[in-house]
Amino acid sequence: MATDKQPTVIKKYANRRLYHTGTSTYVTLEDLAGMVRKGEDFVVYDAKSGEEITRSVLAQIIFEQENKEGPNLLPVTVLRQLIRFYGDSMQALVPSYLEFSMNNLSQEQQKLREQMAQAFGPSAFQAMEEQVRKNMGFFTEAMRMFSPFAQGASGGAEAKPASKADETNDLDTLKRQMADMQAKLDKLASK
Repeated sequence: MATDKQPTVIKKYANRRLYHTGTSTYVTLEDLAGMVRKGEDFVVYDAKSGEEITRSVLAQIIFEQENKEGPNLLPVTVLRQLIRFYGDSMQALVPSYLEFSMNNLSQEQQKLREQMAQAFGPSAFQAMEEQVRKNMGFFTEAMRMFSPFAQGASGGAEAKPASKADETNDLDTLKRQMADMQAKLDKLASK
């Protein structure tokens, strides 16, 4: 949702304290996470240099959230896959794809919640599985669009097409992840 409201300015000082200029108070990373959840936009600047450091602060929030007790949002396999994209010829495509996928997930979020609420069992698992399939389909199509460029580039390393073994391993990994999610859902449903 686009608004005319300017983002809140947060200043980060050398002592790692974060200062909310709108309320003239110091805030924590947890406070900033709460602002994000509420849809409040903010930008973070280094107080000394004036450099914009919003990206690193948001990454720090994610890191802290991932280290908390309870379920993680980012499985180890996803983190490894992201790391593999750094320096890869597809690196430039990944941010757009991730942004598109997250927007799509946000739009589908309400439908998924309703389906999970109606039948906290097989239909919830099927809804998640269907969303994963859609996202993988988008990603596969995006990769196909760019693969002719990577293979046709002169003087550089050619992109190798995925072998059947790689595709099978990826499919097996996804199946394991889905089975793990189903087990977690079953455990939650039994409580």
